[in-house]
Formats: sequence, structure tokens, C-alpha cells
Amino acid sequence: MISMLIGTPLLQGNELTVLCGGVGYAVAVNLHTLRTLSPNQKDVTLYVHTHVREDVLDLFGFLSSEEKRMFEMLLTVSGVGPKTALAVTDASPPAIRKAIEDGDVSFFSAFPRVGKKLAQKIIIELKPKIGSLHDLDLTTATGQTGEVRQALETLGYTDNDIRKALQSIEVETLPLQSAIKESIRFLSKS
Repeated sequence: MISMLIGTPLLQGNELTVLCGGVGYAVAVNLHTLRTLSPNQKDVTLYVHTHVREDVLDLFGFLSSEEKRMFEMLLTVSGVGPKTALAVTDASPPAIRKAIEDGDVSFFSAFPRVGKKLAQKIIIELKPKIGSLHDLDLTTATGQTGEVRQALETLGYTDNDIRKALQSIEVETLPLQSAIKESIRFLSKS
């Protein structure tokens, strides 16, 4: 199974091909990811879900592992296929999680191929599971590191970039504002 692709993104309209070692992989991505990628970008890291059916092998790519986990959770709901799940992940994972926790049917029914009944089903089936996603997020970012991570996410940096910055800078030893500034400076250089 392909779980990650690192390569050169080739954009052709709404289609993305990632060139890795001379091989081009067609990857379906949500609109948020398409807007984030620039035509002149030299490298992209995508977390990939490989979807296999009898006659098709499709790759679905995400900029963060959290987006991929949310996509895979949506696939566990009967009646939600990969295209529908991909459309829903155009919203951020925290927004999806909040909609599930709040029971916001209109949030989900705003997406293509999601009617009121399917929206209710998503909420009912994922509400008990959503705590596990929330717990995972809390364990990776505690204390000042968590605050820096949250600030960088708010500024629109990807999960992969944030992880690199947090590994390169001694966040816990600096004052909070300095840690955020150093992280931004590090990310602007790379």
C-alpha cells in the first residue's frame, strides 16, 4: 500500500499528479489542497490513502495526517464513499469534529452527495469515535509546544512543516512569543 508520496506536484486543472522517481502518481485531493499547492512548487508531501476495489486502485492525498485520519473515519460510515469523504475533508478536521460534536446536520448536508439522512448517519456513527481523534491531537502537543503548534496551524502551515519546525527549535526553552517567531522564521526559510 502507498501511504505517503514525496515528489514534484504537476497540476493540470483540478487534477494532481505527483512525480516521484520518474513515476507519476495520479492523486485525488480536495479543493483546499489544490488551492494550497502552487504551480511552481518543487516538492510536496502527501499522506495517502490507497483505496482498492475490484477494478480500481485510487490514491487520495492529504497535506496532514489528521486530514487523512478524518477521511478514513468518514469512510467507515456506510453510505459514504471516497469521493464524498474527500469532499467533506475540504473543511478542516477541527470544523468536522465540531460539527459532529454539535450534531450540525446542515454542515454536512452542504457538501455534494450528502443529504439530510446521510448527514445524520455521519453524526450518529462518528460521535462515539471522535473522542479518539481528539485524544490523539492532545497527546502530540502539550504545554508551550501545543500553543506554538496551534499558532502555526492558525497561520495555515501544514502538519508536516509544523513538525519540522518543532523538531528544529527548542520551543520549551524559549518564551512563547520568541518560540513562535523562531518557528515562523524557520518555516519561511524552507
